[in-house]
Amino acid sequence: MRIASIVTLLAVAVVAAQDQPRPTFRTEANYVRVDVYPTKDGVPVTDLTQDDFEVLEDRVPQKIEQFERVLVRGNLAQEMRREPNTVAQSRAELADPRARVFVIFLDTGHVDVGGSHRIRQPLIDTLNRIVGENDLVGVMTPEMSALDVTFARRSTTIEGFLTRNWPWGDLDRLFPVDPVEQDYEICYGPAQTSPLTAEMIARRREKLTLDALEDLVVYLRGAREERKAIITITDGWLLYGPSRALADAKPPTPPPIGINPGTGKPQIGDRNNPATLPQSNCDRDRLNLAQLDDVQQYRQLLDEANRANASFYPVDPRGLPVFDSPINAPLPLDVDVAVLRQRVTTLRTLAEYTDGLAMVNSNDLAGGLRRIVDDLSSYYLMGFYSTGKLDGKFHSITVRVKRPGIQVRARRGYLAATPGAATAAAATRAAAAMPAKANAEAVAVESAVAPLAGYMREEPLRVQAAAGWKSGAAPSAALWVEGELGGDATLIARWREGADATVTITDTAGNMLATARVAIAQGSRSFRVALSPSPALTSGEYVVRAGARSGDTATSVP
Repeated sequence: MRIASIVTLLAVAVVAAQDQPRPTFRTEANYVRVDVYPTKDGVPVTDLTQDDFEVLEDRVPQKIEQFERVLVRGNLAQEMRREPNTVAQSRAELADPRARVFVIFLDTGHVDVGGSHRIRQPLIDTLNRIVGENDLVGVMTPEMSALDVTFARRSTTIEGFLTRNWPWGDLDRLFPVDPVEQDYEICYGPAQTSPLTAEMIARRREKLTLDALEDLVVYLRGAREERKAIITITDGWLLYGPSRALADAKPPTPPPIGINPGTGKPQIGDRNNPATLPQSNCDRDRLNLAQLDDVQQYRQLLDEANRANASFYPVDPRGLPVFDSPINAPLPLDVDVAVLRQRVTTLRTLAEYTDGLAMVNSNDLAGGLRRIVDDLSSYYLMGFYSTGKLDGKFHSITVRVKRPGIQVRARRGYLAATPGAATAAAATRAAAAMPAKANAEAVAVESAVAPLAGYMREEPLRVQAAAGWKSGAAPSAALWVEGELGGDATLIARWREGADATVTITDTAGNMLATARVAIAQGSRSFRVALSPSPALTSGEYVVRAGARSGDTATSVP
């Protein structure tokens, strides 16, 4: 009996088959893109070369593999801009690294009608100048989910929205339109006369805003790596903390308990009379709002924005405010000054810690927005293959410019994928790119067979293994092994009568995961085996063993 065998160590971070296959999947997963905004005295620097930059990840220098300077011009005719046809298409185009993404966040609960009217035209003019041919822009309010944001390329889409809905500011509205705020007034009295109602409404609005911004940042982090600009139109926030006074506030006398004539069951008040609305919902909200810690949530927002490479550009539509409180309900002067300072500080900090710009304390709204245009109209796009691990942790990025006197703003880091997440993402991409199962297998097998031609012919058995994804409703990992028996005269004589080939795959501990056997016909010297382990493979290292058997004597290759 003649036996030939070969052992191959296969690093299966299971690679997706591609027209030009990379040596390992890890290369794909560890590619990091960085967009860099260098300025000198507030003016973009446009004449830098790749050699002028240094990129470090966790203080370890990285080799820049891709370098490009991007100059964006936003004066392309609106009718020439190609709009996404569907929501899915607009989300897919968010991933284009050369397209910039803007979100206009209208903080309805923290802007009055005068502010929303004052900012309308400067904001429209800015969008007409800033939005380039490939850029995408969307609008969001605190009442929306980030998934509801629709991105468009034509700034006229946003212009029409702002023109039709210019009184979007709700801060000074006498009669609330929000049903929950209406309930608070029913429970505790009108906000104009009830400090309890006014505080609950203010706290709830601040929570809605911070929740929405955090939701937006998390969504954008998953949509693209490159910088996202969030232009936030708001007066700022107070960042409420826990309040024992609000929790202990005594509500009005509860409505009477009676019998519902329709059901015969007890009920609180008369449900046909809004004045006797049950207090339970209002009291529950009051206790929850009394426990807010918006300072902590604000800090989390800053951290999330840095992880997501999202920059905030807050704009105070009041311009240069003297007082914070309305003239018909003024606060004591020292309190008003402190409140105004707090609101402005939150906006400055939001911009500073996310590498954005804050447009505050200036009546030149148009000039301030032009600074945003200049800040985002020129940047450098570069990429590198990270030497870090796929550990699911945050990795810091530092970008330096060798030329003195230049300030650099770039993403502060990225969240590395885990091996499992990277493998799952590759499966999705492979399934989408290769809908036909045969195509995926053919490319993977071709990549396995190609190196065989360069091998020496004196070995009794040569084997090449490849890993890839079999497309379908649920893409699954698979291995393809291509083998060839020795081709010189002596070896051909050994295999003249045919042979049986056996292929097995084990983990590094020696546990059997899958095996397959195939007959090599008389006169043939090659074989191909497909292995589909169950359960499916995860990212890692696996050992592939292949052997061929024929005759009554044995020989082996370690």
